[in-house]
Amino acid sequence: MSYEAIAIMMFSSMLLMMLTGQRVFAAIGIVSAASALLLWGDGAIEMPFNAAFKLFNWYPLLTLPLFIYMGYILSESGIAQDLYRMFHVMFGRLRGGLAIGTIALMVIISAMNGLSVAGMAIGASIALPEMLRRGYDKKMITGVVQAGSSLGILVPPSVVLVLYGMIARQPVGKLWLAGVVPGLMMAGLFVIYIVVRCKLQPSLAPLLSKEELSITRSEKFQLFKAGLVPFFIFFFMTGLFVAGITSLVESSAVGATTATIAAWARGSLTRKVVEDTIRRTLGISCMFMWIILAALCFGSVFDGIGAVKAIESLFITQWELSPWGVLIMMQLSYIVMGTFLDDTAMLVIVAPLYIPLVGALGFDLVWYGILYTITCQIAYMTPPFGYNLFLMRAMAPKEISLMDIYQSIIPFVLVMTFALILVMVFPQIALWLPEYVYSR
Repeated sequence: MSYEAIAIMMFSSMLLMMLTGQRVFAAIGIVSAASALLLWGDGAIEMPFNAAFKLFNWYPLLTLPLFIYMGYILSESGIAQDLYRMFHVMFGRLRGGLAIGTIALMVIISAMNGLSVAGMAIGASIALPEMLRRGYDKKMITGVVQAGSSLGILVPPSVVLVLYGMIARQPVGKLWLAGVVPGLMMAGLFVIYIVVRCKLQPSLAPLLSKEELSITRSEKFQLFKAGLVPFFIFFFMTGLFVAGITSLVESSAVGATTATIAAWARGSLTRKVVEDTIRRTLGISCMFMWIILAALCFGSVFDGIGAVKAIESLFITQWELSPWGVLIMMQLSYIVMGTFLDDTAMLVIVAPLYIPLVGALGFDLVWYGILYTITCQIAYMTPPFGYNLFLMRAMAPKEISLMDIYQSIIPFVLVMTFALILVMVFPQIALWLPEYVYSR
């Protein structure tokens, strides 16, 4: 049997297992381990052990549980709710102001957690009901929450970029810095869209009443003081890292510690908050570690059978595609896979094939990591089977139908596609900040 046929059988077997409801790491791990044993016999048993040691020797992996813990402690303690109330007062006098405040909230939640699910949960449970109660158009604000929460995998500390860094063997610090400008640019484009659309259609976002905005100066001061806590934590944590005072792992420890102190000072560090935070942190961290372990084993098998060279020969020799043509084909395949897989599963499945090929074509792997992440954002918000669409359906109020969710996301997908094209045409949008910081 040819190596190309073996690669196709591995992919089809893995996808078949996923369709049966198997967990991602189990499907990938079982297929890779079985393939290795069938190809190379008992000696292949060394592969998962080597992958495990490679995983546990990767020092930046310590940032993963620390940043996840930081995000959950801020969410569970109510600090994220204080932040939204602050945005409510700041932007309430502007038409569409609560939608703009929600985008700002999503950016901060992303900077606290690194997962799109956290932003989705907070946006759907706090922001969405508040905007519906004040007469905002349900389709527009549903799209706002989905698009804003997608920034969680791009704005640092992105957990997905940690996984990409592990597989692509790229510095996580560079990847996180590369995500800052594109993430803020995309958030800015969302805000511009909201402002323009609300100006053209004022009925979509009615202004708040004077009674809702009339609070005393002392109440306003207390609100701003509580809402500024997440900003302080984020800038203190990242400032130490950018200044070179702390390493990446030390910065994550600073963030987790200051978040815990903030929850304690607020009087919200109860036994239940701590237990829920630790349980969720442990669950998410273990899930990602198993996925990374399975991905490393899968990648080892693909390296061994020469599948990367086969794909390179298919794209360049047989199809005669240019390097940019190959890159565009890769991005399109992510969008197709995003209809039934989440971002981590997509990366784990195709990374062993695509990342070496991207490097061989002469593209920057840090820049490609940002392209991959933005494409994933688009992929799992694209109808009919986008991962985020069904997640929103599970969290949204009953008056928002699945068709409303489908229609709500279309303009935001177009905005994100425009942002993707900008980063592809102008790579320095992603590369300027890491080059500046690491050159100092």
